Amino acid sequence: MPTTAMAATPKPTQAQIDAAKKIEAEKKAAADAAAKKLNSAKKTLSQLTSIALAKRKIYVAAQNDLKRKTNQAEIAMKHLQIAQASVSTGKRNIGKLAANAYVMGGGFTDLDSLLNADGPQDLADRLSALDTLGENNSNALDRFKSAEVVASNAQKAADIAKKAQEAATVKVAAAKKEADQAAAMQQDEVNKLQAVQDKLAKELAVAQKTRLTLEQQRQLALLEEANAGRAILTLDQSKIWRDIGFTGRSSTRSTEAMRIAAVAYAAKQVNAGKKYVWGSEGPTTFDCSGLVYAAYKSAGLGWPNWDRLNSSLFWVATKRVPLSEMVPGDLVFYSYKGTVSTIHHIAIYAGDGMMWEAHNKDKDLLYSSIYSIKGLMPYGGRV
Repeated sequence: MPTTAMAATPKPTQAQIDAAKKIEAEKKAAADAAAKKLNSAKKTLSQLTSIALAKRKIYVAAQNDLKRKTNQAEIAMKHLQIAQASVSTGKRNIGKLAANAYVMGGGFTDLDSLLNADGPQDLADRLSALDTLGENNSNALDRFKSAEVVASNAQKAADIAKKAQEAATVKVAAAKKEADQAAAMQQDEVNKLQAVQDKLAKELAVAQKTRLTLEQQRQLALLEEANAGRAILTLDQSKIWRDIGFTGRSSTRSTEAMRIAAVAYAAKQVNAGKKYVWGSEGPTTFDCSGLVYAAYKSAGLGWPNWDRLNSSLFWVATKRVPLSEMVPGDLVFYSYKGTVSTIHHIAIYAGDGMMWEAHNKDKDLLYSSIYSIKGLMPYGGRV
């Protein structure tokens, strides 16, 4: 049944295009502001990351230094153990000297040795033994004192070095942790700002596409409208134009199932009594190229393989098929001078010499003969 309500003309007005441009400008300003904020945050992140890397290097150096100090402490400890062994040896030597003196009896002086001698030879022996004991005693005492000093110094050096480096490492580790946390927090901020920027960029892309689509629809509608107006005024149009070497695409994009679906869609719109409106591509109103675009879009052919064009551009974008070889779903074209630039009308071939078309604002959508309009091009177009 015919549609009762007439849709407003979808041919975009200049005011609509200007409004779309304004929205696009607003989105661009928001996107630019977000980009500026994001760039600033990225710069801060770069600085914090550099600081964090520097802190990590210091931390690694401190760890390595701690390892060196620990090794030094271990070496000092070994020296301490050696010194302690020397002290123990010294103590044993001194103890042995004291025991020897006790066994020999008497004191441990030169006078005692001389007074208790049993003759010259005994005296000589005693003096020799006394000298040896005195020398051993002196050496043992010296080694003992030296070992004690070395052991004490080694222990102090080990304790001081290790304690100081452990404290330094803790301090450096705290600085590294703080720098890493600052960089991580800034990375989170950058991620959030990046998400905002991405969202605004998408919105800007939508706004740009909206504006471009409106401008494109307006230009296509104006061109097709102008060609249709000239076709009405042009005399001596041929029923079917001769072939002057037309070319088109070398391949097709649609399947047989798609072509059948496109024919079914066009038939449904015609049989529903849909109205003709310049620049319209449905769903309530159509112009000739709008019906073709909507039919194949509904059949599953989408962008970028399929886009909204006017009649002459659809001719260029389809494969040439002789009129005698056309199948349902192929496109038929009409020109008022037999050239591509003067094509003004397009329809979907229904088979048996018939077509589904959005004719004009006086006749709306029709099921009609492909020969009912003058200026039929010598080829059809297969999508």
